[in-house]
Amino acid sequence: MTRAAPEPRKTLDPDRVAQWLARHPDFFVGREGLLQQLKVPHPEARGATSLLERLVHDLRTRAEQAEWRLEQLLESARHNEAQYRRTRELVLALLEAEDNDALGQALATQLSERFHTSAVALWCPASLTDAEPQPPQPPRHVLDDHAGQRLAALLDGRASRCTRLTPTDWKRLLPHAQAPRKAGSCALARLTLGEPLGYLVLASPDPDHFRASMDTLFTEYVGDVVARLLMRLAHAPHG
Repeated sequence: MTRAAPEPRKTLDPDRVAQWLARHPDFFVGREGLLQQLKVPHPEARGATSLLERLVHDLRTRAEQAEWRLEQLLESARHNEAQYRRTRELVLALLEAEDNDALGQALATQLSERFHTSAVALWCPASLTDAEPQPPQPPRHVLDDHAGQRLAALLDGRASRCTRLTPTDWKRLLPHAQAPRKAGSCALARLTLGEPLGYLVLASPDPDHFRASMDTLFTEYVGDVVARLLMRLAHAPHG
């Protein structure tokens, strides 16, 4: 008598099982014992663990990630608040300046004390200084062709930019500040208010302090405030 060939073993398609369970989320209601028997891969070690232990592990991981994201948000909020307070004090000090020399001094002092900026230069065209009784005092300088051409070249057609600053450029563009032996870095902003009003230079002897990838929104904002105050003070009566 010939023995019948065994029927092929039937297996369930895992994807179809997953789809079925997704459509029947209440399947395990009343079958809690089955949940305890299920085994899943351990997330951190070889072998398997119970489904409930895996769920507890996943929930703990999600809680830790949520806590880390919350701490990052809080840290960002604290940084933004501190930045706002420093910027507020800077602007208020600039508004109190009685002339353009006082404006330049307040700018350099505030940026040094509140933003750790090593050196500042404010280059203004002669048209803004002709009516002043005395030549401008550092960090203000009268913009000549040589400085103007070099600043324009460093900006490379942009309104503002962070870039490296060679010792030669430092001596030319920040003549009142001691130049580093090696290349430093700077943030530049073009000052305009309907007409060219010069340039603002923030410099550091650290070549990585003002990196090319840095945002220049703050430098542009300070430049916009300074440009408006320069115009107002330049047309104010002297003496």
